[in-house]
Amino acid sequence: MSTFKELLKLSFKSEDTEEWLDVHFTRPIGLAFALLWNKFNIHPNVITILSIFLGVGAGIMFYYTDLWHNICGVLLLMFANFCDSTDGQMARITGKKTLIGRMLDGFAGDLWFFSIYWAIVFRLWPQNIPGTDIQWGIWAFLLCASAGFIFHSKQSSLADYYRQIHLYFLLGKEGSELDNYAQQRKIYESLPKDKWLDRIFYFNYANYCKSQESRTPQFQAFFQKVKTQWPNAEDMPQTLRQDFRKGSLPLMKYTNLLTFNTRAIIIYVTCLLNCPWVYPLIELTVFQVMYVYMHRTHETLCANEMAKL
Repeated sequence: MSTFKELLKLSFKSEDTEEWLDVHFTRPIGLAFALLWNKFNIHPNVITILSIFLGVGAGIMFYYTDLWHNICGVLLLMFANFCDSTDGQMARITGKKTLIGRMLDGFAGDLWFFSIYWAIVFRLWPQNIPGTDIQWGIWAFLLCASAGFIFHSKQSSLADYYRQIHLYFLLGKEGSELDNYAQQRKIYESLPKDKWLDRIFYFNYANYCKSQESRTPQFQAFFQKVKTQWPNAEDMPQTLRQDFRKGSLPLMKYTNLLTFNTRAIIIYVTCLLNCPWVYPLIELTVFQVMYVYMHRTHETLCANEMAKL
């Protein structure tokens, strides 16, 4: 039987892409919960549904301005994240991976942040914009809507894409979840009409892949040439793998900063200090600068690697 440390190590995709906070905090707690709930034969999807209630509950708590409600919001969002880590590790341990599980997993995080953005809107609405006697009102909605629907979604999806690309060149196809629009669309079109839930998932997932691909033309050209010469990732020359990893590795810190942990910490701090407007403002400025730098650097890397081929 594998020890706790061995199971924990197996849950890490690679040292290149793991965040310090996940390695030393979130994953160990998630694995402990996974082992506990597995003893009671609880399905991973149940844990994912629990995470939805916890994350939405956190959003509701952040609506309030008093300290205790916000502390509850912090704790609820932390436990939602533990559950998110738990369900994935339970699925790997037990082999209980399902399409509904994949749907719920992606849906859960969207619901957390949707509720948090709305909480910030309603919290700010009657307050004055700092330094003025003007109420936030509709400006709170415009700030959070642009931060969430336009900036947050694009930043997170591209960060995830670059991480999967890095894992593909580092570990091969088996170590990565690098999918493409054509492949997912083909699955969608092959499904019978009565499989409506499956069709919804693959339709949305195909469009998610399409959005990632449309923003990365240099990578698409480079990757197409790589796939043509080496259909199996494991057959790629080691020099190509090493060159790409060398250029991609410095960007992994940005992919981590643009996903959950950094966002959550900023939400905790700004809500506890009663200045939640700072969080969407950081989305629009600091995070966007990181996104643009990450995107341009990665595209330049791919263009250079293409020239070498």
